[in-house]
Amino acid sequence: MPNIPPRNPIGNTFSGVLARHPEGDFLALAPLPDAETLASGSLTVRYAITYLGKPHLSIVPGLVAVDYGEFLTGEDMWQFILSRSNVYPRADVIGYRNDGTDDMIVVKKLDLAYPKQVLIYDKAEATKPLATVKAIFAPPDADIAPRILEYLPRYATLDDWKTDERTG
Repeated sequence: MPNIPPRNPIGNTFSGVLARHPEGDFLALAPLPDAETLASGSLTVRYAITYLGKPHLSIVPGLVAVDYGEFLTGEDMWQFILSRSNVYPRADVIGYRNDGTDDMIVVKKLDLAYPKQVLIYDKAEATKPLATVKAIFAPPDADIAPRILEYLPRYATLDDWKTDERTG
């Protein structure tokens, strides 16, 4: 029997605010005007992959079981899913969905071309996210983890976000 490693989803820590505005949920370094602060302090940021044909569902991978008892976690798992999973389309992806439900799905049923969802948790052990965010508000010189910026657009202000043609 193979030794199954513990789940290890990729993620980042973000120090700031999770804000809810009528336009959506956002990360910011400080509270936003006209927005409710849902959480503040050290937040856990994780990344979810949308289910093929079910854009309302996504999974935060924690473990991938490849053929013949090979298991991947962490960065190796993420890179496998994004760049080599076509070699093993029946590989099982085990993780927690965006609604907090424990799930397992074969990689060929994930929409790898769909934008990744950015989910925010109040602590690293949490399995149900507080929110899915649309953007981050921070000045260009703020020290933000590169992966957060890879999957979230950065704006200096909420007004900048509202006037961006991509958000309209």
